[in-house]
Amino acid sequence: MGKTTTKDLMGQLLRAQGPTVVPQGSFNNEIGLPLTVLEADASTRFLVLEMGASGVGHLTYLTRIAPPDVSVVLTVGSAHLGEFGGIEGVARAKAEIVTGLAPGGTAVLNADDLRVVAMADVAPGEVVTFGTIPAADVRAEDLSVDRAGRAAFTLRVRARGEEVSRAPVSLALVGEHHVTNALAAATAALRLGVALPDVAARLSDARAVSPHRMQVTDRADGVTVIDDSYNANPDSMRAALKALAVVAGRDRRSVAVLGEMLELGDDARRAHEEIGRLAVRLNIKLLVAVGEGAGGIHDGAVQEGSWGEETLHVADVDAAAALLRDELREGDVVLVKASNGSGLWRLGDELAAAGAPGASGTRGESA
Repeated sequence: MGKTTTKDLMGQLLRAQGPTVVPQGSFNNEIGLPLTVLEADASTRFLVLEMGASGVGHLTYLTRIAPPDVSVVLTVGSAHLGEFGGIEGVARAKAEIVTGLAPGGTAVLNADDLRVVAMADVAPGEVVTFGTIPAADVRAEDLSVDRAGRAAFTLRVRARGEEVSRAPVSLALVGEHHVTNALAAATAALRLGVALPDVAARLSDARAVSPHRMQVTDRADGVTVIDDSYNANPDSMRAALKALAVVAGRDRRSVAVLGEMLELGDDARRAHEEIGRLAVRLNIKLLVAVGEGAGGIHDGAVQEGSWGEETLHVADVDAAAALLRDELREGDVVLVKASNGSGLWRLGDELAAAGAPGASGTRGESA
């Protein structure tokens, strides 16, 4: 969760240091990655690459094209479970970005995820950890989240000999889960020679780069749209729903428009039902499940005790758009989230544009 956001953050941290190449969007496969590599030339100081996998061996292939000097692993999550054969398969596949490091390379690992930090055992060189636990080399301390869903924390760096340095960070990105992405990008940048005060300042100034990733629009009609429709898995869906609940608070109506999470294999039905139950527990006021594959979200909400018109199941994106045109009112906060293949991003674009010509109020980013 958060590879593209972390990649975008790293680009913003490194560009001031020298010529930097960063991929567009999610150019992270066997086609997109080589295209990004070909943008680099003799003047390039930093080449930031996002590497994605939908099976064992995919990251090994990509690291052979461009062996990393610094490899970052965020989480071992529940995306693509059906293709990996389970969570342990995901862990083995993601470890390939560590074993594929260039000689002398550094593994940057999330200390908050036990499966990630265990990859230190296969790292061929130095390991640096990040997270919120005291043992992390780069840590977020004194974490808080404001009513707009933006996190602030003290960035603490522990160097060799237990020397500790600190700097304040206030993220403009919406969602507490972005703390992990920010820590990952910060750790990589520090390892590449960026000074701590510069890292903290640039993180605080960082803005959205890639579309449909926790992109927030405050419409002129008083509706706030959180468009996170680029992709979805159970982990990112939970994070986005929690962000919605924070932004809406107690004085605004929260509306979650959720589509299918793809590539979950045999766990798909259970995973969708759990998201529906979570929406009820978070007191989401209106839940709209879009498409046949999202039916489990609606069913889970009903099982958790949602009733009447608190949760609705509509056939497709067009039906959802028609419903929301009539339903949304001033003060509402609406989240749009699904896997990209569901097409719900079209609804995200429509909602962001409605009531705000040019949609100039965007801020925020990714799940």
